[in-house]
Parts: sequence; C-alpha cells; structure tokens
Amino acid sequence: MSVSLSRSEWIAQREAYLARVRPWAEDRLERMARRQKHPVRDFLFEYYSFRPAHLLRWSPGAGIRLEDARRDDLAWSEFEESQGGLLLSPAAFSPQRSTYLQWATAYLDAVADREPSFACLGLHEWAMVYRDPNVRHPYVSLRLGRAETDAFVESQALRCTHYDAFRFFTAEAAPRNRLTLARSTTDEHDQPGCVHVTMDLYRFAYKIAPFAPSDLTADAFELAQTAREVDMRASPYDLRSFGYAPLRIETREGRDEYVAAQRMLSERARPLRDRLREVYRSLATGTS
Repeated sequence: MSVSLSRSEWIAQREAYLARVRPWAEDRLERMARRQKHPVRDFLFEYYSFRPAHLLRWSPGAGIRLEDARRDDLAWSEFEESQGGLLLSPAAFSPQRSTYLQWATAYLDAVADREPSFACLGLHEWAMVYRDPNVRHPYVSLRLGRAETDAFVESQALRCTHYDAFRFFTAEAAPRNRLTLARSTTDEHDQPGCVHVTMDLYRFAYKIAPFAPSDLTADAFELAQTAREVDMRASPYDLRSFGYAPLRIETREGRDEYVAAQRMLSERARPLRDRLREVYRSLATGTS
C-alpha cells in the first residue's frame, strides 16, 4: 500500500530539499564557468557521476503517491499516473539492473557487519604522490616538499583497505601496502572505518535515483563532503589558501586527530548505511 502526500505537503518537501542542495550545485556550476579548480569540492562531482542537474531533481522515493502532481512537476520519467497524482512504483526499477541490486544489498550488509578499522591514518593520499612528480592536484603545493613527503611515506606502514583508493597509488607505493587489493575482492576488505567507504554511501544513494528519497541522497552528499574535507586536510597538499587547516598526520597529535575524525564519520555513516540497506531491500522485494 502506498503512502500519499497532499500537493502542499510534497511541494514543501521538494522546496526544502532544493533549498538545501542548490548552494552545492550552484557552487559547482559557478566554478566550472570560471574554470576554477577546487581540490575538495570538485571531487563529489568529478569522481562521482551525479551531475548538478541531477542533484536538483527531487523525489520522495518509491511507494509514495503525490496528490495532484503532474508530469511537469517532476524531472523523473519513472513516475506513473495514479489516482489523480503520480506514483513511483518499485516495479518501475529496471530489471536489467537486478544483478547490481543484489550485489549492492549484499555489499552494504557485509560492510555493516564488519568491525571498523582506524589504522590507515589517512596515508592513501600520500601514497598517491609517492615518488611521482605527476600529482593529482598539480595546482596545489605539497606541505612538506617532495623529499620529506616521500620520507614520511617510507617511515609508515601502508594499511589501505579500499580498492578505489589503492588503485591510484603510485607504482612505487602499491607494493608497500599491507594488502594487494583488487576490484574483485572489494566485498572482502571494505569496512565502515574507511573514509572513502563513508563517501561512497553517496554513490549508493544516487545510483538508484529516483527510487531513493532525495533527502537521503542529500544526507549522503553532506556526509561525503565532510569526509572529503577530512581526507584532504590529512593529505600532503597545502590547502590553507582554500581555507582548510592541515590535519598533520606526520605528528602524533595529528594522527590522533585523524583517528577521532574517522570515528566520527563512521558513527555518522551507520544510520545512513542502515537507511540505504532498507531502501535497497525494499526495492529488491518490490522488483522480485
């Protein structure tokens, strides 16, 4: 049985959502128009594939009938006419994507059940520049300089557990990692203490748009943005000109601060992951 929202209710929800996400989308579009790079904010639009125009599309999620809604009220074609309004049925989810749905549900469950690890100390960004002049953000200088950056990497044990960070390690850094990671073993190693695993919750939200409620996508985006800030503050790049104080993991105090930030992000991610798991399970049930 579907839930119904009156026209005034769903319009209020849509406007509240747009007021929340519009500054993020407009910031990206304005910087693109100026051809201005940003090492923190660009990531959520370049690494992830949800464009600003997509972020500005609102959906209540599946199974909620929008009373007195018309086709031109929503940008998603998956909604169907229902009793004088519009409804997004789980059955409208593409059956060609059922394999993804099954994989993602199992992946989210596996990560949720795994103990978090806070041992990586944010060294993945350092491993991405180790002994390689072709850094990912050439318009930003390294805080410690080349020689000291390389020496710090060599003084530490690399314990990255996330393949999508590991695959950007330099050729000389990859063999230094405790694990040799591969795409095929992602399910075995991803864990809830990882900053990038937390960021990826955003991907799991938008990958099933419009079937995930837009407020969940916004929550995941906001958390991913916070995680990216922590990620880059702990990196070897000097981001003070962008307004980010360094999180100096080359010091004991900085490493303690990083672990505290990891724990905070992991705690904030838990309820979001649980909400996503519920949406994915409901969608899988509705399409089976």
